[in-house]
Amino acid sequence: MINWNNLTQEERADALARPVMTNSASLKQTVADIIARVEAGGDSAVLDYTRQFDCPTLDVLPLSVARRDELAAKVSPEVEAAIDTAFVNIKTFHEAQVPENITLTTSPGVVCEQRFVALEAVGLYIPGGSAPLPSTALMLGVPALVAKVPRKVLCTPPGKDGSIAPEIAFVAKRCGIDEIYLCGGAQAIAAMALGTQTIAQVDKIFGPGNSFVTEAKQQVSQRADGAAIDMPAGPSEVLVLADSNANAAFVASDLLSQAEHGADSQAILVTDSKALIANAKRQVDQQIRGLSRADIATAAMDNARYILTETMEQAVEVSNAYAPEHLIVQTDDARSLLPALKNAGSVFLGAWSPESAGDYASGTNHVLPTYGYAKNYSSLGLLDFMRRYTVQELSESGLQGLGPAIMTLAAAEGLDAHEKAVALRLDALKEK
Repeated sequence: MINWNNLTQEERADALARPVMTNSASLKQTVADIIARVEAGGDSAVLDYTRQFDCPTLDVLPLSVARRDELAAKVSPEVEAAIDTAFVNIKTFHEAQVPENITLTTSPGVVCEQRFVALEAVGLYIPGGSAPLPSTALMLGVPALVAKVPRKVLCTPPGKDGSIAPEIAFVAKRCGIDEIYLCGGAQAIAAMALGTQTIAQVDKIFGPGNSFVTEAKQQVSQRADGAAIDMPAGPSEVLVLADSNANAAFVASDLLSQAEHGADSQAILVTDSKALIANAKRQVDQQIRGLSRADIATAAMDNARYILTETMEQAVEVSNAYAPEHLIVQTDDARSLLPALKNAGSVFLGAWSPESAGDYASGTNHVLPTYGYAKNYSSLGLLDFMRRYTVQELSESGLQGLGPAIMTLAAAEGLDAHEKAVALRLDALKEK
């Protein structure tokens, strides 16, 4: 247990420090080499990496639509119904985010507009690993569908049999994703960002991944010929704000649901109750024994933080300083704290709102800023799959009215051509 009031400023900073991300010079160079090889070798390089890391016998990158549908048909009725429930909720929530174009007369004869349009092509990365992630496919595929992105590209590592999980295939079909490629890791990011003989370049890449994927996304986003990315990423994290009346079993289950993501996941409890900390620790010890990923959760919980504050107001200050990816509020009147909670990727209010709801099916997006980026980045939303641009149209009288101000400002900045572009038009109007 960490008693917040007994800490110096430096100790408080240490208490809220994230695990050190693997971002060594060797990782950067390895990823740079992979990107360079994919840029030079295209499909051949991507296939070589895929055979090395995923499927030794793979001979083609694309997964056909027929094969996608064949795999999707293998999903059990129960899983299909669950995916459909999540699909509807996520789609409903993101449809509510569709922006309206703006048309405004700023001064007589001067019309300004703001318009929104879908990105032309997006890359959706779904990690492989120990379990399929249809939830991530939903969180990326649904907003791309709602935004009406013309071209949706999904890359995911194949299994040893050269196939993908039926659940991911089902989600892809549901979201209208026909372009699926059997590749993962930094090589998949490079292929989508730079293009190969088979995989045409995309405009923006979305999705989580390991340190190689994360580094590859950062590197391609810094290239003029690369692709934009959704957001910086780090290990997943949760912070639970709880008072003395919180259910310790619920608190422990929320901490563990985050801890089972990975050994570098971070779980933090901040409360004004010493008794709750003791009870939550006991619950963690009891619940962790029955988890299928107990080893991973145990490793993560070894680095868990239990922070005792003097008041809940102070607990809120701690949460804002940490800026968690997931913020769970288990207090008597959780909603009353919402106005004071400034920094969080997604907030879960009350005892009946587990993080699992947002991860899967409530409707909000589970792609969230981590590692403190919640202070300046937002949760993934519909607008991330769109771009906005402006339009202006001046009538003759509009230019006559606004022209003198434009010319004065241009002259003040010493930009003669700007000034002359207006003067020529005003002279032409006088001659009329």
